[in-house]
Amino acid sequence: MRNDTRIIANIDWTLVLIYFALVMIGWLNIYSAVYDETHSSIFDISQRYGKQMLWIVLAILIAVIVMLIDAKFFVAFAFPIYGLINIVLVFVLLFGVTIAGSKSWFQIGGFAVQPAEFAKFGAALALAAFLNGRSTDISKLRNQIMAALIIGLPAVLILMQNDTGSSLVFLVFYFVLFREGMSGKLMLFALILVIIFLFTLLTSHWVVIGVLAGLFVVSLFAVKRHLQNILKLLGILLVSSLFVFSVDYVFHAVLEPHQKSRINVLLGMDTDLAGAGYNVNQSKIAIGSGGFFGKGFLNGTQTKYNFVPEQSTDFIFCTVGEEWGFLGSTIVIGLYIILLSKILILAERQRSDFARIYGYGVASILFFHFAVNIGMTIGLMPVIGIPLPYFSYGGSSLWAFTLMLFVFVRQDANRLNIL
Repeated sequence: MRNDTRIIANIDWTLVLIYFALVMIGWLNIYSAVYDETHSSIFDISQRYGKQMLWIVLAILIAVIVMLIDAKFFVAFAFPIYGLINIVLVFVLLFGVTIAGSKSWFQIGGFAVQPAEFAKFGAALALAAFLNGRSTDISKLRNQIMAALIIGLPAVLILMQNDTGSSLVFLVFYFVLFREGMSGKLMLFALILVIIFLFTLLTSHWVVIGVLAGLFVVSLFAVKRHLQNILKLLGILLVSSLFVFSVDYVFHAVLEPHQKSRINVLLGMDTDLAGAGYNVNQSKIAIGSGGFFGKGFLNGTQTKYNFVPEQSTDFIFCTVGEEWGFLGSTIVIGLYIILLSKILILAERQRSDFARIYGYGVASILFFHFAVNIGMTIGLMPVIGIPLPYFSYGGSSLWAFTLMLFVFVRQDANRLNIL
């Protein structure tokens, strides 16, 4: 084994450099998004860009501390960390404050902390610890149920805080389970249910039931007509039909009014450009107006006149599109793609099951945030209010994503110490 003094030499500096590049570019875009001529210094802590500087300094401190901790610490204390974060999520429900409709914040003086951001890190650790070692066979039902409970507990607690967007992130952990050997049938079934859900919203119940019945008849000719196969197909038809009739209840009784409006706008059933569709419409105008090279730093008119709400947080990418154009947007997207690809490549070279599984968890979470955040700014995804990693304004998300990434960097740097 190599001595831990060699750990610095084993750090993958490409990941670290991409991290710093995204953080610095994000900081500049936050500065541009909320620029105030009377507070022109980027270090002015009375403004969001000044506060973001403080968050960045603290994030770097978090990264340094993580790199100094023994890599085995995160394996040994994965479940205690997970449990502690879930306890904090319960405390938020009891003692938290409501911001933007979600009771998911602790107010500390003039600052707010959102524990839900750290819950993703805790779930990634716990899932990796549970699946660590070859003895845990994810193809077995009892292990699948246990993994689902690990994933579902924080997701439910966050959903109870009225933060649907953050709770949906936990669904991506099923990609980790798929990588570890779980059958892809479950994901395929989930995808089919999503298609049925959307199709039902766009048409009527009976049209969808008719299509399902037609598929049932076709399937009877495509398989051997044994009693077992016929019963399976009937079971699928029955479950699918019940799901169709549950869509109305879910859509009207479970979803919040603003969530229903956003889905209607996304599906083209509503063109409320002054209401639910306003943010996305203005965001697309801002990105489209940037052209190929953009309007230049601090020259975005959509940005300067505050046409796009939440432009320094959820819609930060439209600042990139307007001021840096297609070229700048491509560079930013390219950095994220390289980051995600690098994490997956490093995950596959790990000697530790824990490090590999945790790496896939980190990549899955980052991908979901990256794809959905940018997708909603260009109208391809519903607006669910999740930040762009390392880019959007906010201390909680920056710290949580930094912690998440550098724990993996620390695990990777330790890989040569594992026989």
